[in-house]
Amino acid sequence: MKDSRPTEDNTSIRRRRQCESCGARFTTFERVQLREVLVVKNKGDGSEPRREPFDRTKIEQSVALACRKRPVTQERLDQLVTGIQRQIETMGDGEVASKVIGEMVMDGLRQLDSVAYIRFASVYRDFSEARDFEEFASSVREVAK
Repeated sequence: MKDSRPTEDNTSIRRRRQCESCGARFTTFERVQLREVLVVKNKGDGSEPRREPFDRTKIEQSVALACRKRPVTQERLDQLVTGIQRQIETMGDGEVASKVIGEMVMDGLRQLDSVAYIRFASVYRDFSEARDFEEFASSVREVAK
């Protein structure tokens, strides 16, 4: 038995299936991928950049970690990640720099939750001491005013 329908935001198809052998039921979500995009990663040491296929789950995991224990619904997180994915797929290029994706996530989190924004920035920008947090947090406060 199979039941398919679009999700509420029409960004994926929800499929419910039942195993004919054991009767177990499971749900899968299938997303439309507009185009294949490669992410270009630079080590910053002058070596040849590495390319790998775009992986939505990496953004989902990073955003979920930054928003952990914050008053942000899963629906808002999904909307943020879907918006970033759509931007990437419609940029018109088959490659996108990881730095561009990081900045898109930063922009989205800035609008979503300031604490999540600072958490993500601390990893993305590689804060090494408390002063880095203080300086960044004070710049976030200035923008919020």
